[in-house]
Amino acid sequence: MEKNPKFKSVRSFIGAKDFQESRSFYKIMGFSEVVLSENMSLFKIDEKLSFYLQKAYVKDWVDNSMLFLEVEDLEEYLVELKSKKLTEKFSKVRLSEIVVNDWGKEFFLHDPSGILWHIGNFKN
Repeated sequence: MEKNPKFKSVRSFIGAKDFQESRSFYKIMGFSEVVLSENMSLFKIDEKLSFYLQKAYVKDWVDNSMLFLEVEDLEEYLVELKSKKLTEKFSKVRLSEIVVNDWGKEFFLHDPSGILWHIGNFKN
């Protein structure tokens, strides 16, 4: 008889052009940091949602890294992020307005290294 695995989480690894700047960015964004080594931290939204930030930069890798964060109230989260003034505190950070798609809505956030976050919600 085959057992079904009990999955607990999935975590992406992303790089950082300036590790300290990216660490500051994600902390201001609201993630909690768990320092794992001088070259890597775990950033947590909650116990199941997290990612690893590495002190590693490969331009082609970082330029093609994307994450999708699904949120319940997209409009509210965009207002919250705007209130943190991320684009003023970090010169390379970009934050878009909401785009409506066939499948749902999203906005885009580029972190200080250029990692592209799609932040959205799906139609029910």
